[in-house]
Parts: sequence; C-alpha cells; structure tokens
Amino acid sequence: LLLLLACNISFGQENQLNTAAAEKGLTKISILYPYAEGKTFDITYYETKHMPMVAALLGTNLVKYTIEKGIASGIPNTPLPFMAIGTFYVKSLSDYQAAIAPNREAIRSDFPNYTNASPVILVSEVIR
Repeated sequence: LLLLLACNISFGQENQLNTAAAEKGLTKISILYPYAEGKTFDITYYETKHMPMVAALLGTNLVKYTIEKGIASGIPNTPLPFMAIGTFYVKSLSDYQAAIAPNREAIRSDFPNYTNASPVILVSEVIR
C-alpha cells in the first residue's frame, strides 16, 4: 500500500511537471469578471455558449481554455474579488489578436447574455 501511495504521489508530481513544461512560453489571456454589488454572472451560459464560441474562433492557435467560478476571497470576511475568470492559452498572441479583431463586436454583444459586469483582461506569458 505504501509503495502504491508513493507511486501515486510521484506520478501526480510528474504529471504536474509535464503540464507546466507543456504550458511554458504560451500566452495566457485571462478575462476576469470583477464582483460588485448588483453584478450578475451566468456561469452555465458562459461555459456552454460564450467560451466555446470564442474558442472556436481561435482554431489551432488555442492550446486549451479554462473557466473558473469565484467562490471566496483569500481574506476572510472580505467580498469576492472576481465572480468568474475565463482563460485562453494560445501559442501566438498575434494570431489570437488577428482572430479576435474581426469578431470583437460579436463577442461583446454576447456579454449581456451572461453578465452585466465589465471584464478586466490580462495578457501574460506562462513562465511555469
């Protein structure tokens, strides 16, 4: 049992290292939806309609995307900082921008279907 447990721990760590290595150097586009009184977010619509629509525009440049639902602040008894975060991992920022630019209005016009919040966008490079 201990050997099996050790193998599982080792495999889990190795799997995390392989994932980190595969993502290193990618461009990460994080779309953060700030929480504020009166702001709403339909995570089901976002997951089933909006993110797949945008992901389809990115084609083979897209490596993966993630969706996170905010559940708490990191500081007890303080408001939730973000209701949700959507993230695209892409190979090329210029290819991402070229795919989004002609579709920007269609993407923005879908916002009212799932939120009344204005997103904050962070573009970063994955280091590890």
